[in-house]
Amino acid sequence: MEEQIGKVKLDYTFYQGADSYSDGDIENVLLNWIKKESDVNRIIREDSRWPVLYHFSPVRQSIVQWYPFRKNASVLEIGAGCGAVTGALCGKAAEVTCVELSKRRSLINAHRNKECGNLKIMVGNFNDILFQEKFDYITLIGVLEYAAYYTAADQPFRAFLENIGALLKPDGKVLIAIENRYGLKYWAGCREDHTGRFFDGLEGYRQTDSMVRTFGKDEITEIIKDAGYSTIDFYYPFPDYKFPSQIFSDDYMPKAEDLVCALESYDSDRLRLFDETAVFQDIVESGKFDFFSNSFFIEIGRKTEEKDLEENIF
Repeated sequence: MEEQIGKVKLDYTFYQGADSYSDGDIENVLLNWIKKESDVNRIIREDSRWPVLYHFSPVRQSIVQWYPFRKNASVLEIGAGCGAVTGALCGKAAEVTCVELSKRRSLINAHRNKECGNLKIMVGNFNDILFQEKFDYITLIGVLEYAAYYTAADQPFRAFLENIGALLKPDGKVLIAIENRYGLKYWAGCREDHTGRFFDGLEGYRQTDSMVRTFGKDEITEIIKDAGYSTIDFYYPFPDYKFPSQIFSDDYMPKAEDLVCALESYDSDRLRLFDETAVFQDIVESGKFDFFSNSFFIEIGRKTEEKDLEENIF
């Protein structure tokens, strides 16, 4: 079964008939808004609730807008949600295929990006979908941490990345955006983004039965390597990957004066245990920014046979 919204095709072949992941009734509000108003900035001005800002803010697109996608690339966006970054991907790639568990979220995405003729949305669990092609890029923006919910394996995060690798072209890249469980904001008094508990990730998720997991830099590097990827490049969105205003890298770390932490908390209440800006600036001067960065953006890939041969020769 398929549905056409504007220029966007929705494919329900692998949809199980129920949305197993949702923010609740607010998503009906989002859908009604985007059906009648295409300007998300106008929507945000008229409805200032956190879910509206989170799903519709154009700032969300900044996590991929800077990235140098190859010309005429094909992109698979897994966990596209309500289309927070889909439009930016469509503007940079020749073809974009979205995968999203929720039909309602897929409809929001389709209405938001209905003028994108290079967009197809497949509704269903990624692990159930049979793909007929391989992709230049696969994006996991806020997705990897949920792998244990939808991947039946002893090591679900590794297995999920292994499954994705089968859909990647030989020189393709997987782009991951995820919170750092050792991010400074959690030490300073922010709740863990997914469980809502103070210090939950710092304590190793010992006080929760949630299967969601985020990782420190060394932890996620090990998972990526165990999944068979041989190239890993880290970037550091600031203040985090959801609303990034700056993106740093191992080749260009911030200077102390580059970092100013806002005090606002729009999604939930928080503690303020110390001056985050002052601490971050000292961390930068101590050369530990990568450990305490609130989020990671990670580019991973596999070396092609040609590159391996070249390295063996030289």
